[in-house]
Amino acid sequence: MKNAVKVRNVGNFVTSTASALVQNASTVTGAASAPKTRRAVFPFTAIVGQEEMKLALLLNVIDPKIGGVMIMGDRGTGKSTTIRALADLLPEIEVVADDPFSSSPIDAELMSDEIRQRLEADEQIPVAKRKVQMVDLPLGATEDRVCGTIDIEKALSEGVKAFEPGLLAKANRGILYVDEVNLLDDHLVDVLLDSAASGWNTVEREGISIRHPARFVLVGSGNPEEGELRPQLLDRFGMHAEIRTVKTPELRVQIVEQRTEFDQEPQDFLTKYQDQQGALQEKIVEAQERLKSVNIDHDLRVKISQVCAELDVDGLRGDIVINRAARALTAFEGRTEVTVDDIRRVAVLCLRHRLRKDPLESIDSGYKVEKVFGEVFGIATEDAA
Repeated sequence: MKNAVKVRNVGNFVTSTASALVQNASTVTGAASAPKTRRAVFPFTAIVGQEEMKLALLLNVIDPKIGGVMIMGDRGTGKSTTIRALADLLPEIEVVADDPFSSSPIDAELMSDEIRQRLEADEQIPVAKRKVQMVDLPLGATEDRVCGTIDIEKALSEGVKAFEPGLLAKANRGILYVDEVNLLDDHLVDVLLDSAASGWNTVEREGISIRHPARFVLVGSGNPEEGELRPQLLDRFGMHAEIRTVKTPELRVQIVEQRTEFDQEPQDFLTKYQDQQGALQEKIVEAQERLKSVNIDHDLRVKISQVCAELDVDGLRGDIVINRAARALTAFEGRTEVTVDDIRRVAVLCLRHRLRKDPLESIDSGYKVEKVFGEVFGIATEDAA
């Protein structure tokens, strides 16, 4: 009997409702539920403030082709906590159970060459469900640790491509988080950005070449006091969020109390936010499904490009990312037509890090983007603080 598959595709994070591969009237279901002993993660919906960072992360989950997020801000502002909370919030994905790359059993763009060949040969594929992976990339990681290595001795002696997967393989269809990315070696940053853009990682050594899917949301964070990324690398991040320490005493007290409550009774705290977490997860899934039907008017696209031109933004990445981010925001809010307000809310996130910096200019890049946006779209913007 021909394999039958019923799929609900939600962007690059494929959350299949059913992936039954039927052969000889038997169904292979390798789906495994998450272990109850899994470490508790602070809930995303309980995080107070930092709306700019949360919005940028959610939009990249809805459309990973936006290109990732660079988060710059003060130490101790919850960057790592928020990213781990987002990964925990995401729905489980269906993967090929015996595949080291978390290949999708039904989407050719998200499966390794080996799995594709097995499917073409009508081989029975075991399927499992797995939480979306969040992979931390340490600053001291080597290129072999990131990309993976080829065992040349085994390849020559046994005639097989012996490949030891790296962090990029583990991050496929998940989130790759690099803390203090501005301190990471530029060569490694190049490797990460190339893989994030192409969706594939290729390892070559001594005439042997192996490639595997590496489609992930790249999230970098850092403190601007410790140095900036080179402009050509910074430009390749889709969005740039700036976060600051909360100054309001009441909010600071609320954050401290929430953290204390979570640390003392994590399960009770998670139960309190269970309904909100479920509602947001469902909203993300619906937005991923709705994304393809979202439209953006031609006149709005022209004005987006006009804003980029007047800001003297190099290249076309700014135009492309604003279009994608505005569509993702529209889908997230349950609509199918992009509005001017949607574009306004993502413009600063998409452009502030692409502007040419004048050492004699003291105007914040966010204010500059808002000012030009208001002039092009003919709307009033808030004065800079």
